[in-house]
Amino acid sequence: MNQIVLMMTDTQRTDMLSCYGNPGMITPHLDRLAGEGIRFDRAYTCQPVCGPARSALFTGTYPHTNGSWANSLPLGANVKTLGQRVSDLGIKTAYIGKWHLDGGDYFGLGQCPDGWDAEYWYDMRCYLEELTPEDRLLSRDQSVMKRGGVPEEFTFGHRVAQRALSFIEKHKNQDFLLVVSFDEPHHPFLCPGSFYDLYNGYQFPLKANRGDALEDKPEHIQVWAGNNRALDPDQIGSGLQEFFACNSFVDYEIGRLVSQIDATIPQAMVIYTSDHGDALGSHRISNKGPAIYDEVTRIPLIIRDPQSGQQKAVCPHPVSHIDLAPTILDRLGLACPKLLEGASLVPCLRQPDLRINDAVFIEFHRYEVDHDGFGGFQPSRCAFDGRYKLAINLLTTDELYDLQEDPQEMTNLLTSVKHQAIRDRLHNQILAWMNRTRDPFRGYYWERRPWRTNAVSPSWDYTGMTRQRENEEYEPRQLDYNTGLEMVEAIRPKK
Repeated sequence: MNQIVLMMTDTQRTDMLSCYGNPGMITPHLDRLAGEGIRFDRAYTCQPVCGPARSALFTGTYPHTNGSWANSLPLGANVKTLGQRVSDLGIKTAYIGKWHLDGGDYFGLGQCPDGWDAEYWYDMRCYLEELTPEDRLLSRDQSVMKRGGVPEEFTFGHRVAQRALSFIEKHKNQDFLLVVSFDEPHHPFLCPGSFYDLYNGYQFPLKANRGDALEDKPEHIQVWAGNNRALDPDQIGSGLQEFFACNSFVDYEIGRLVSQIDATIPQAMVIYTSDHGDALGSHRISNKGPAIYDEVTRIPLIIRDPQSGQQKAVCPHPVSHIDLAPTILDRLGLACPKLLEGASLVPCLRQPDLRINDAVFIEFHRYEVDHDGFGGFQPSRCAFDGRYKLAINLLTTDELYDLQEDPQEMTNLLTSVKHQAIRDRLHNQILAWMNRTRDPFRGYYWERRPWRTNAVSPSWDYTGMTRQRENEEYEPRQLDYNTGLEMVEAIRPKK
């Protein structure tokens, strides 16, 4: 039997789980899951914003490839999700919870996309439509937490979990892929008051990078920090009790699911992750957005797979959300399409110290189409090789960090002579990745940075290559412009 349950949260950075080294966080169910599987210590989102992060996870292609490179930008019409690819091959699929990929507002359109079971579809619009106008207002009122919270049954997270429990019970004797996507612990922070009380008097461990003077950081980070640059670091990112309450609440709901899985489908693969982190005051910024710092881009990833035989293992090497679609297809015994841009982690599940990726890549474009703010268009491309992280921030200045010696990313090594070869190697990897993945924003300007002394001269033709799409499970083979015949090589010199 091939059964996979993928559970994800929203805005949950690694140190919001006890098993990632913060014992003050009350997350017993995720901690147990880590003890029974593999915890990935260097897992990264593809873009630290809700919609684009999900677009990569559920299509196996980067946001710049699939079209959903900002919130409220839908996936391209010819982009296929995991639900479509898996269900078209005869395996049951269901998606329950936050979607954020239909081009609608934060809550979604309430309409089941192709490939997923409409009987179980339940996005945040569906949830709101169950509520009276008065209860809708209540569901977005963070102040309720200080007044005692709400009944568990009122929350989105509980209703998502209930539908998932129903699906597991009904389909326990067949192959399936089930996605359970919680909005918690994301704002507006609503859960029963008992979880709020868990954090009375709790102080989140403060990092030294909360006091970062930002003198070697890009201009857009300095602008983002704004008035925080004048504050005492202890004053930045305070008032987190509601956030941590919802963090423990979603752990509780995940625990309900894992208990059902243990009792009903114990051989199922269980995957847990989050879409991105939150700065929480690090580098004097809050929330997520155009930053490549670990607090924002590094995410928890735990996989428990009874077929692997691994328990309480840790993978120390860099992996990415882009690797999850190939992993799921591999585990289901399905071929991985040529179009997908990641690598299967299944070999790593059997041998946790196996290195799958030379580097992982992170990108940014803009936070939200609907809003003018959040820095607007801030194009960035980043590579991380497990020790060094290079970010090319196209409109501002660039960054290089040694996370082994400087895990809080305080010292920008971009102009360090000692690190020039490392910097240029990562830069070459970014340029090659942008070309390989048909990044629509690619061009000579990414190469011609002020510090790159051997950059090529500006050229209208850039690399002079043609790179056509290969989605041949669903589309006819593309035609060669010069012949009108089917292309022979998808990547070839342009005549």
